[in-house]
Amino acid sequence: MISVSNISLRFGKRVLFEDVNLKFSHGNCYGIIGANGAGKSTFLKILSGEIDPTNGHVSITPGERMAVLKQNHYEFDEFTVMETVLMGHKELYEVMKEKDAIYAKADFTDADGIRAGDLESKFAEMNGWDAESNAATLLSNLNISEDVHYKLVKELDGKQKVRVLLAQALFGNPDILLLDEPTNDLDLATIGWLENFLADYQNTAIVVSHDRHFLDAVCTHVVDVDFSKMNIYTGNYSFWYESSQLALKQRADQNKKLEDKVKELQDFISRFSANASKSKQATSRKKALDKINFEDIKPSNRKYPAIMFNNQSREAGDQILEVSNLKIEQHGEVLAANINFTVNRGDKICILAKNSLASTAFYQALAGELVPSKGDIKWGVTVNKAYLPGDNTEYFEGQAHLNLVDWLRQYSPNEKDEQFIRGFLGKMLFSGEEVLKKCNVLSGGEKMRCMFSRMMLQQGNVLLMDEPTNHLDLESITALNNGLQDFKGTLLFTTSDHTLAQTVATRIIELTPAGAIDKLMEFDEYISSAAINEQREALVGKTK
Repeated sequence: MISVSNISLRFGKRVLFEDVNLKFSHGNCYGIIGANGAGKSTFLKILSGEIDPTNGHVSITPGERMAVLKQNHYEFDEFTVMETVLMGHKELYEVMKEKDAIYAKADFTDADGIRAGDLESKFAEMNGWDAESNAATLLSNLNISEDVHYKLVKELDGKQKVRVLLAQALFGNPDILLLDEPTNDLDLATIGWLENFLADYQNTAIVVSHDRHFLDAVCTHVVDVDFSKMNIYTGNYSFWYESSQLALKQRADQNKKLEDKVKELQDFISRFSANASKSKQATSRKKALDKINFEDIKPSNRKYPAIMFNNQSREAGDQILEVSNLKIEQHGEVLAANINFTVNRGDKICILAKNSLASTAFYQALAGELVPSKGDIKWGVTVNKAYLPGDNTEYFEGQAHLNLVDWLRQYSPNEKDEQFIRGFLGKMLFSGEEVLKKCNVLSGGEKMRCMFSRMMLQQGNVLLMDEPTNHLDLESITALNNGLQDFKGTLLFTTSDHTLAQTVATRIIELTPAGAIDKLMEFDEYISSAAINEQREALVGKTK
């Protein structure tokens, strides 16, 4: 078990945490949620001992081992991949190194023999003879092939390094596991493996993630960071979100009788308890939900941006988009070819590609920013496109002198009134003096909210979105998700957010260098289909 007592952290006059008291128990997985800048990653650093709090202390049950997902991707560059993973179990690794050093001595003494015997006993107790085998299995499960296991870490690319560091954290069944954004740079299959690993994990796990599907799959509890306080709630992210929204609605409904409110909350808890039986964390979560008291459900203080796209300049006709024999190349590499499909009015299409360069180049071609090597892109005459690129740098470069009002005013076709522009920025949670911020001080999440304001002003009836959840906090992701579900027009989007893809997409188009797979189905059905996997492998075979 790990607990924190009276933890406070201040940077000058800024208070990040104040009087935090929490206990993290054995057998549970805790998801830490909060707005960008709330201090989620900083809290993990306090738990790991990387930074000291201003006040208070962290207590760990004596003898328990903690493992942390490292964020420095260059720390182990001079070690092999296998050695880096083994270093995750520090005591075992030190025994191995000392034992090997003794056996390498030219003048082996009786004292060395006694010490080696002691080390061999420790090594066996820690299951050391299976260490390399277990590390290799972890690496393979994380899609690091065997031919890489004994290469130096510096020879790997960034995505491979992330997986090696994740294997290091998971190695040796630590008693306490701290993971900060563990799904970054992982593909869907590897995320699924990690979800199963954590669902079966019997010790204490504490994770920070913006991936709602991941939080729902692994968490038994949610830790909410808000207004310098931290509170633990039973259930996964969806339970926390829906229950807090229900409590907020009830608080606003002053005329509702108390007994009606109680019944509504109890019915809600019962419904979620029943649904928990479908989860990989079924047993512990269902037991916890069955015991929850309706008084434990509190309204959230969160603010959600108003991301809404239904104010269209005109309704689109039946002719939306026709793509014929499209081929896209970059630097001599074929990213997508033989791409043929027609988009119908009202389609919400999730565009997939194994290579993210392919989907990004595809959107650039649709937006007229890139000329394809071959093929035609024909838009309907009634279409009004609004485009969100994966990289928005060009929209802010060279405009550092502009404040947010003047920046957004550039994209307002009719209304130039400052109050009108302030209203749009207010929807994105820029209020008061914040709208006078200069563009050069914006965070990644703030820039994305500005880009959404720009799109809303364009009043598009067709939206093109390349990774729209990048840099967003959970509140903005949830608001975006709701806005895209409510959108009445046509949507093409690419996302690494599983929940967004599953709840919004009605059609999936996957781009490959040999053709497209085009299916009218939900995302989960698509990725789990054996028939589609065979079709994908057949297309891959054509390119070899």
